Amino acid sequence: MTRTVLVLTDEEDRTASRVTAELALRGVPVARVDATNFPTKISMSAEIGTGGAWSGRLNDTETGREIVALAHVGSVYYRRPTQFTLPEGMSRPEQLFAYGEARRGFGGVMQALSSARWVNDPVAAARTEYKPNQLAAAADVGLTTPRTLITNEPERAHHWAKELGRPIVYKPLAGIWHADEGQIRIIYTSPVTNPDDLLDPALGHTAHLFQEQIDKDHEARAVVVGDRVFTVAIDAASDAARTDWRSDYDALSYRVIELPEEVSSRLVELHRRLGLVFGAVDLIRDTSGRWLFLETNQSGEWGWLAAGTGIGVADALADLLSEGNSP
Repeated sequence: MTRTVLVLTDEEDRTASRVTAELALRGVPVARVDATNFPTKISMSAEIGTGGAWSGRLNDTETGREIVALAHVGSVYYRRPTQFTLPEGMSRPEQLFAYGEARRGFGGVMQALSSARWVNDPVAAARTEYKPNQLAAAADVGLTTPRTLITNEPERAHHWAKELGRPIVYKPLAGIWHADEGQIRIIYTSPVTNPDDLLDPALGHTAHLFQEQIDKDHEARAVVVGDRVFTVAIDAASDAARTDWRSDYDALSYRVIELPEEVSSRLVELHRRLGLVFGAVDLIRDTSGRWLFLETNQSGEWGWLAAGTGIGVADALADLLSEGNSP
């Protein structure tokens, strides 16, 4: 019997749908689960004994239908996990307790599917969320990285910028999307035009990441799947997009390129060291021809690039997920 690919992501994830469609064409069973439906729309029972592995199932609470038998899971596509939705009417302390139990119970059973092939392993994925860890690993495998400072000391930030003697940028450490009193705000990469601004005492309130500003020829996104690397150059036609291409998609154009073999092999090695089999890497090619590593995103987007260029990421991911699904 062919084993099942369990896909953990939200219901609107069209990028994951590219992979599930490819798996369906190959006749590979797929169970797609949105964790926000536990425990209100999805129930779980799992058991284990001496010398055994977890067995049991996830069920649809409304119909009683089995969604997936845990013993039949051969691979897990841990793509864009969601937050649990708890039943209404619970007090705040009850919610906190129930959420923690759901995370350790439902989430713990999922992570304990140790015989399954994970793309990506959630523990490795969580560790990779820390940019300092990424940059250290990238430097260790020989990738070129921009000069970087992380600090909450205004005087140190000011001294570093003056000593560097070239333009710098500020980048958020936790991505560009941030909640602010019920609203979602976006913080893009921002130039620091006056180093004296770094002397603001408010800088001491938290950690900040500053990097040298690179003279760009263009940027690229390199999608690493196992030992394969699919790279798309991103050409920007506006000042905003040249600073941070995510700020002006209408000004972008795309083309498939091949990275130098040395860069590709180091990206594969980087992900191996981070414990990842997938990553969407942001790179800069500077005006002298160097490639610089910025970051990798363990659940990064690539669907819009595949739609525009035809890169075979969905096929490669289906290959990887199918490896764990032979009887």
